[in-house]
Parts: sequence; structure tokens; C-alpha cells
Amino acid sequence: MTITNSCQTISCPSVCTLVFPVQNNSGVTPAGECGTWVKEPDGGYFTSPNYPEKYPPERECVYIIEASPRQCIDLFFDDKYSIEPSWECKFDHIEVRDGPFGFSPLIGRYCGQESPEYVRSSGRYLYIKFVADGELEAIGFSARYNFTQDPEFLDLGELPALPFCDFELSGPEGFVESAQIAGEGRALQTEAVDCRWYIKAPPRATIYMRFLEYEMHNSNECKRNFVAIYDGSSSVEHLKNKFCSTVANDVMLTSSVGVVRLWADEGSRKSKFRILFTTFHPPPCEGDTFFCHSNMCINNTLVCNGIQNCVYPWDENHCKEKRKASILDTLDHTNLTIIGVTCGLVVLLLVISVIIQVKQPRKKYIIRRDDFDPALLHPGFEPPHYELCTLRRAPSGDLTDAALAEDFEKFHKLRRSSSKCIRDHHCGSHHGSVHGSVHGSRSNLSMRDATIAADGGALVPPVPPVMVIDFPFCSLFCFSFNSGVECICDCIISEII
Repeated sequence: MTITNSCQTISCPSVCTLVFPVQNNSGVTPAGECGTWVKEPDGGYFTSPNYPEKYPPERECVYIIEASPRQCIDLFFDDKYSIEPSWECKFDHIEVRDGPFGFSPLIGRYCGQESPEYVRSSGRYLYIKFVADGELEAIGFSARYNFTQDPEFLDLGELPALPFCDFELSGPEGFVESAQIAGEGRALQTEAVDCRWYIKAPPRATIYMRFLEYEMHNSNECKRNFVAIYDGSSSVEHLKNKFCSTVANDVMLTSSVGVVRLWADEGSRKSKFRILFTTFHPPPCEGDTFFCHSNMCINNTLVCNGIQNCVYPWDENHCKEKRKASILDTLDHTNLTIIGVTCGLVVLLLVISVIIQVKQPRKKYIIRRDDFDPALLHPGFEPPHYELCTLRRAPSGDLTDAALAEDFEKFHKLRRSSSKCIRDHHCGSHHGSVHGSVHGSRSNLSMRDATIAADGGALVPPVPPVMVIDFPFCSLFCFSFNSGVECICDCIISEII
């Protein structure tokens, strides 16, 4: 016979027809109890209340079966079966889900006179709920279950014995973290673990859990690793939340006992988490408690401790006024003595150093330089203005006439009135010395109309200049006389800067 289910398609010619000799652990005694039954590690069965008599009206019973790691659950219903029939089984019915919660994937809903077919889970849990309304009761059902190897782990073989890994915690707050497994040597890094942390709150108190760190090594693979939170005990019926994806939410329990469970196989030991748990009382808050504005009264020692213990951070909002402990608060008398002696020695050394510097004679040094140029220290000044620069011989005997000398002096003054001699341009000092090119006269020299008598009687016409030579800035005038040649160097440059 071939059976198709949510785990996989398998072939089981004989398993489905076997009758397992198990004891009656349905928990139907006393009559009327619902959902109370004893689970057997190797399989068992459970029934509706009063089976094989009619079940009572207005009942809702929940049965949750949990297998060991790497196992699936096989569920069979006996042929002696009868539940009030209805359209889509809206009234009395049996509901089977693939998982531990009422919101787990639905496998099927059954009612009527024919027993449901064989059911296999895809994982470690099955959720079965029986519902009876107030009318038309019937005999109900009887179901058997057993555990088989999960096909996904056939290559890995049977799971070896797991190490003992239980912890107990209490107090107003505390931390549940996966690092405690290796820290306390509960298991090797190569071993699979199924660890449980049992948290006990004071009487009338309950527990709030907040994840500070959470990371599953094999995310979204719940068969390989998960973190589960239980409310009341570690029984599957008290399973509150189960996390195996990438996000874990805060959990608020309703009882004074909380259980945190970590399952991680050999290839998932890098899974890690860290949970802060806080115990609290419901209002009204007493004198030694703090009201969290969320129906929580936590211990006063948890206020302004740097950790958010309330659902909302009311306990840490107004803590800026409180001074944080500084390093001075941790110093004792010995430390203060050492610091004082060290500071005193440093101050003493500084005083001695200052005294030595004051008492030490000072030497003055004068640096002398033979090549020092005093002109470098003189302020800037305008260069001197040089007047007409003339190179002439002493008047010869031919120029003894007072009138000729007077005219010559007037001509000399006329040229000098608006000229300057600059840039060290010099004229030749010898007769007939010429440096430059002859360009002609710069001006017309006016000669006297009167004549000069050589011996004081006869008039001699004036002798024209022999030549006029122009330099870039100066002109050379040469006159010939009976006794020789007379040259005058005249620099006629006006307002040259």
C-alpha cells in the first residue's frame, strides 16, 4: 500500500495494518476529562471522553503529540468511529494540524461515520483537537500513534544519546544565553543539544522575556535548530512560542514558571541567543516596586540599571540626573595614597628645576662680522639727481675774450636747466673721442653774430662746430679754434625716471 502525506510518499505494505499492543493511556478516567492523557515514548493511543460511550456535549479537547528529534509521527484511527456529521464538519469534528499550535498547517477536519485515513506529520509535532457542540452526541473516536524515522535524516542514522543540559534560574532579572552550554561544559561543540532553562518567579509573579540576541545557524530549518518558550512547564501543551527563522519576538508569560529550550543538531551548534528575563507583579505596585505603565511592577533595583526591563523603557527614561559611577568611586585609601605621593614628587622636581634655572648665571654673546655691510640697514632713499655732466678742457688762449666766454657760459646754463645725466653715461675726455653713431645735431646751436678778434682788433667770424655726436642720452659738441678743438658733453634728457 502506498500512502501520500505531508512528510513524503512512502511504501508501507505492513506497517499500516499492524495493531500495536499498548496500554490504555487515554486518560478518560474520571469521565468527562478532556485532553488529559499519558504519553508513551514508544507510542500509545488516546480517545474521546467516555469512549466507547457517547461523548458529553460542549467539549473541546486538545491532544498534542511530540516525537524525538529526527522522527515523524504516524497516526491511525480505529474503525469503531462515529462523530456527528455536518457540512464541512462545522459542528462536531476532529481537527488535525501539522505542528504544535492551533495555527499550524491544517492536515484535515473529520466527522461522520467513516474513520479518517492514515496521517503522518512532516516534523516532530501533531496537533489534534476534538470539538463537540450541545446536540447529537456519538461514541467518538480512538486513535493510535507511533514514531518513525524522518526521511530527511535517513542518511544520518539514529540520533546518539544527548547530553544532560538543564539549568535553573531565579531572581528579579537574569540572562538566558546559549554561551552557558560551553561555559559550563554541558556539551561539546560537535554534539547535538536539547537544553532547557527553568526560570522560577516569586509567588504571584510572572515572567517577561526579551531577546537581546538571536541567530539560528540554519535559519528556517526548524528540524535542525529552534528556540522554544514554554509557559508553566516543558510539556508540549504549554508551548508558548517557537522560533527558528530570522526574527524572535518578546514573550509575556502568564505563570510563574518559564522554560526556554534550545534544540540544535551537530551542524547547528553555531546557533546562539541571549534572553533577558524580568519577573514582575501585576498592579497595584508596592513600596519596593516600580510601575512600568504596562501593568508591570518590577523591583526598584532594576530602575536605571542600564537595561530595559519594562516593555517600554520607562525604567530608563529619567536616569540622566543620576550620576554614573566614575573611576574615583572605585579608588580605595591605598590607591589615593600612591597617587598623592606621585603627584608630590612631580611637583618637587618641578620646583627644583625652576630654582636651578633661576640661579644659573647667564652669558651674553656678541657676534661680530667683518663683512657686515651697514648699507643694508639704511632705509631706502631716492638716488641723487645728477646735473649736466660736461667734459671740457680748460679754455685755451684763444678764448680769452670775455664776451666769448660769457656767451659760452650762457649756452651751458641753457642746456643744463632741463636735463639730467643718469645711468653713468660718460662722454670721452680726449680730443676727437667718439663712442656711438653720428645722428646729427639734437638742436640748432645759435652762434654769435659778432666776430672775435684774435688780437683784439680784427673781427674773426665764428667757427662752426666741427661735429655733433648723439648718444642714447647725451650729445657731444665739438668746436674748432685756431689753437685746437674744444668738446662739450651735454646730456639733454628731461624727466627720465
